[in-house]
Amino acid sequence: MAVVDDELLTIGAFAARARLSAKALRLYDRLGLLAPDRVDEASGYRYYRAGQVERARLVALLRQLDMPLARIAEVVEADGERAAGLLDGFWADVETRVAGQRTLAAYLRGRLSGRSSEMYGKFVVETVDVPECVVITETRHTLADELPAWIGGSLGRLEKAARECGGVTAAPYVVYHAEVSMESDGPAESCVPVADEAAARAWAEAHGRPRETKVRVEPAQRLAYTRITKAQVAHPQIIAAFEAVEHWMAQEGLEMAGPCREVYFADWDAAGPEDEVCDVAFPVKYK
Repeated sequence: MAVVDDELLTIGAFAARARLSAKALRLYDRLGLLAPDRVDEASGYRYYRAGQVERARLVALLRQLDMPLARIAEVVEADGERAAGLLDGFWADVETRVAGQRTLAAYLRGRLSGRSSEMYGKFVVETVDVPECVVITETRHTLADELPAWIGGSLGRLEKAARECGGVTAAPYVVYHAEVSMESDGPAESCVPVADEAAARAWAEAHGRPRETKVRVEPAQRLAYTRITKAQVAHPQIIAAFEAVEHWMAQEGLEMAGPCREVYFADWDAAGPEDEVCDVAFPVKYK
């Protein structure tokens, strides 16, 4: 077998064995994904080892998945289970993106066709009364493209702080004090309910100044909310959920009593694109 693997083939013979074109092989070489074993200095002819056939076919198949070149390079250089794990991670990202695009397409279809009310009817809106709580918070002005990373980072930091201050007492959430989009930067405020107010204030005083960390008492209030999936959380498709709650509030004779929010009640990393992870909510009162 070693003799066969070490057999040198011209680019034409190798292309035929790998079921690829010579043009594709030259492209793979240029992209750094599959270099010839040897290039004749005088003639410029490229020679491949027979043992490179499997890699050539693998690169071609991964390109059919629209995998970025850098990730293809990672996969083909990895061994066994790690390579499979890299592929799994890439495909999970693809499914999340496609699920989000599907949601966005449905939202745009409803808006463009003038059937927004039908689209809003797909969201189940309810109300819930939440008690007064103490929250430790972090505030930042951020645009929409930076928002997901900041939410994950800030809630992680605040949950760690809360564990030092008696523990987390309820689901963390993010409050939007002004619009966050690609043109407007909020601010947004990450909030984690905490058990020990005095300990939280001491922690914020000692550690919180660089990130605008504060402690405040959130009053008891009624929330109108709809529950959405991980795919629906992405911007801009999450806008449909916010609009659906606002539409329902108007029908029910309710008005906003405070800034809107996203309540994260599930394990984000463990959730799939169709798993429910978040409540889009507005504090409300009767007009």
